[in-house]
Amino acid sequence: MTDTPTSDRQGRRAPGPRGLVALLAIAALLLASVALYFAGENSSSRALTRTIVVSGSGSATGVPDTVIFQLGVNTVRTNALDALKVNNIRVKALKSALEAQGVTKRNIQTSNLSIYQQTNQNGTPTGFTVNDSLQVTMHDIAKAGSAIDAAVAAVGNGVSFNGVSFSQSNQSTALAQARAKAMKAAHKAAADLAQASGITLGAPIKIVDQENQSSPPYPIYGAVATFAKMAVSTSLSPGTQSVSVQVSVTYQATS
Repeated sequence: MTDTPTSDRQGRRAPGPRGLVALLAIAALLLASVALYFAGENSSSRALTRTIVVSGSGSATGVPDTVIFQLGVNTVRTNALDALKVNNIRVKALKSALEAQGVTKRNIQTSNLSIYQQTNQNGTPTGFTVNDSLQVTMHDIAKAGSAIDAAVAAVGNGVSFNGVSFSQSNQSTALAQARAKAMKAAHKAAADLAQASGITLGAPIKIVDQENQSSPPYPIYGAVATFAKMAVSTSLSPGTQSVSVQVSVTYQATS
């Protein structure tokens, strides 16, 4: 049998039987190569999707450098307008005393202003009470006690002191330490799981830094009514404050 090419109507030669066999063989090789390529791709994809997901937490402490406290003025009069006028004068004296101790106007904010009627047991009106509360922020905790003393002395009886909270204006150092501890804890957990499973732990391929949290402030509540009659020297102790971070880490793993 000879491999005699044929011609089409336009004079082009078509491959003979042996040529067709050769073309089919080449096509088969190409299809096999493509199949092997995609098989390898799928195998690689399966290897990449083998992961270990763990979480880790860490915390670090820092010293607060900011204090926030509430000071207020209460005035009781039989007439609402009189009560408001007198209270306004006393609040002005309170603000002046705070500013004289280094508190800036931008760090003095009105947090509450209320006027309400007082009645006796029979429901008969007996007067009106005006309350004006200020939220004060100080970045020098060492001077906060003196500022409180001066403000209370300026107002006298009727002053109210509602709480103290501390915070850190810059938590970057504490956060960095907490994150490092969280990542170390996550790596330790992943390594333990990998060893127990008989697989090899790879590099982290995804890290999610959860929302960091500071230890909640612990306000000190209580009314102050007779500070003006006492020789006081208020001292505030900021202590320390912790910052916590949690991370979720996805590690690549191989057999």
